[in-house]
Amino acid sequence: MRILHTSDWHVGKVLKGKNRNEEHIKVLAQVVEIARAERPDLVIVAGDLYDTAAPTAEATRLVTRALSALRKTGARVVAIGGNHDNGAALDALRPWADAAGIELRGSYPKGDLNDLLIEGTTESGERWRLVALPFLSQRYAIRAAEMYELTAAEANQTYADLVARLIAKLSEPFAEPGVVNLLTAHLTIVGASAGGGEREAHTIMGYAVPATVFPANAHYVALGHLHRNQTVISPCPTRYCGSPLAIDFGEEENVCSVAIVDVSTDKAAHVRDVPVTSALTLRTVRGTLEQLATVNLPDAWLRVLVREAPRPGLREDVQELLPNALEVRIDPDMLPSRDGARSAERAGRSPRELFGDYLDSRGNAEEGVRELFDALYDEVSSNK
Repeated sequence: MRILHTSDWHVGKVLKGKNRNEEHIKVLAQVVEIARAERPDLVIVAGDLYDTAAPTAEATRLVTRALSALRKTGARVVAIGGNHDNGAALDALRPWADAAGIELRGSYPKGDLNDLLIEGTTESGERWRLVALPFLSQRYAIRAAEMYELTAAEANQTYADLVARLIAKLSEPFAEPGVVNLLTAHLTIVGASAGGGEREAHTIMGYAVPATVFPANAHYVALGHLHRNQTVISPCPTRYCGSPLAIDFGEEENVCSVAIVDVSTDKAAHVRDVPVTSALTLRTVRGTLEQLATVNLPDAWLRVLVREAPRPGLREDVQELLPNALEVRIDPDMLPSRDGARSAERAGRSPRELFGDYLDSRGNAEEGVRELFDALYDEVSSNK
């Protein structure tokens, strides 16, 4: 059978104030075109369909249309909730998803966990089963009372043990021969490389589990959460497909793609990445205003590190030269040491003197700034 593995769409993402809806439309349209060309039997969307737990109507419309378009290619479609998604809100869409022939699993059921086990048969007669694990928060997995009683290390180990037991229970049917055994999850694996734009609170070691949680008789594990495509050393073929577009500037070196997986009961999974190129690239540039004037990157969003002394209006000057600059900062190499300001503060100097030291440490010689501070300070002080 053939699988298209994608994840971490983050529809609704706003980058430094820039809405990326038009890029998402193009990116998901390209993913659909890849599905039409590759004709997978199954499409897996491994979490983080949205960038926020409260997506806009526009974002919801885009995600539901993309899932519907993927289903119309003839593939079965399974999507799970990620840490950015509102699992309960995704589950509320299940009547629509069921009618559309889409398997949507936003959160963990309060009753029968077998709802997370999905089965099917390809047109060629290959049977498959998929364990679909949405993101599981540590707070949900470990009762609050236990969290208070456990040390951080104990809580981390308890979380990993719970995930391992959950996977072991749900994958018990994998013992049946003649079926392609699959698993998808939205989590962090110990030793895997972060992509650069993930939510740090959900990728630190408290949420990391060892790859040994996966059963050796799984034919392929489709992971979401980390935005860099990569193979994970595991008892079975395991891979992060990465995000189809760079989410933040920390991901500018990532290769955006989806994974196409060919697998059968008697043949090891063969994975190839198909690039997704519809979104603008993200680039970091640095230099003086004169150097920045020579930059020609019209098809990229830019983070600019300016090698100039700080002054009012510098950001506007940069953005006039580079309209695609979404973030403008002073190059850290241009900032003087703050040791002088900290030493002055320890000496117990007045607010006026401290502010003056601060301006000096930044190389700010604009006329009127000190006078304005003095006037504001006098006004505040007189009202006490």
